[in-house]
Amino acid sequence: MGGGRVSALAVVTGGSVGIGAATVATFVGAGLEAWSLSRRTCPVGGARSLLCDLATAAGVDAAIAALLAALPESAVIHLVHNAAAMEQDRADALDPARFERAMRLNVVTPAQLSAALIPRMAPGSSITFVGSTLSEKAVPGRLSYVASKHAIVGLMRATVQDLFGRQIHATCVCPGFTDTEMLRPVLDQNPGLEEAVCAMVSFGRLLAPQEIADVIAFAARTPALNGAVLHANLGQRES
Repeated sequence: MGGGRVSALAVVTGGSVGIGAATVATFVGAGLEAWSLSRRTCPVGGARSLLCDLATAAGVDAAIAALLAALPESAVIHLVHNAAAMEQDRADALDPARFERAMRLNVVTPAQLSAALIPRMAPGSSITFVGSTLSEKAVPGRLSYVASKHAIVGLMRATVQDLFGRQIHATCVCPGFTDTEMLRPVLDQNPGLEEAVCAMVSFGRLLAPQEIADVIAFAARTPALNGAVLHANLGQRES
């Protein structure tokens, strides 16, 4: 690829599994060059994998250096901040090191990657932040996840203001209960939880990763959504 120009490309963090892999596949299927930034190789045929640890400052620095060396000086870039960690932690039993680690991956890394790639983004580029239903709600026992997903919404809105007039749009897609490697172990370890979760959803089921990937791809190509928070959750019962 070197310094050649391309019409459009995608960069997806956490692109090796779940929503991330489905998003990479969607971009590849649309004819884009798609990069996955993850600790594992992306299984999608035709995708480019940059193996990295986005949970550490050194890992992010190395990933940025490698990515900037590979990408063109200017291109339509669709950046998707999907990688995240979900710790079990509480306000009354805080482990500062675990809290800081989660905030690094879930908030600091997206901000740092955006700052690095924005100078390469041509008009028509986009930044999609993957939030959560917990970007605007909370549950017990997920302190750092709730805090970081709330922060992602603020990060997206601040990005919109900072890029005002540059024809680069940003959105936040907030998935509901999705059958991913992050949620599945929690459901399997708690008998009856999946049934209870599905009872809260209007359609009575979990989302498939591809359903969220379709929303992310739509947001990436739709400038009219600049600044929008998009809840993709099949409709949840309000409490």
